[in-house]
Amino acid sequence: QVRLVESGGGLVQPGGSLRLSCAASGFTFSSYAMNWYRQAPGKEPELVAVITSAGGSTNYADSVKGRFTISRDNAKNTVYLQMNSLKPEDTAVYYCNVVGPFGRDYWGKGTLVTVSS
Repeated sequence: QVRLVESGGGLVQPGGSLRLSCAASGFTFSSYAMNWYRQAPGKEPELVAVITSAGGSTNYADSVKGRFTISRDNAKNTVYLQMNSLKPEDTAVYYCNVVGPFGRDYWGKGTLVTVSS
């Protein structure tokens, strides 16, 4: 079955960096675009970044543009989110997402990122 497992979250000071990873299995990873979402306490989920199946095109929320970079390694079935110049408002649970086989929506369990001094 489809499985998405995020890792790499933690506590970081403002201005710091983190790299999130999402290991995927159970589907042909290289055939699907991948997404990173986040949800801050008391807020709606926000689409943070998208990458096409071959990695040739990316898109970002305005709130993270210029600071975050999404990438993927199709040989490792893994998608990454490099987060630089982190701000307290980036604090959230970050989720990996794919609209996979048969158009079904799949989610990981998330990884918590806390930006605080």
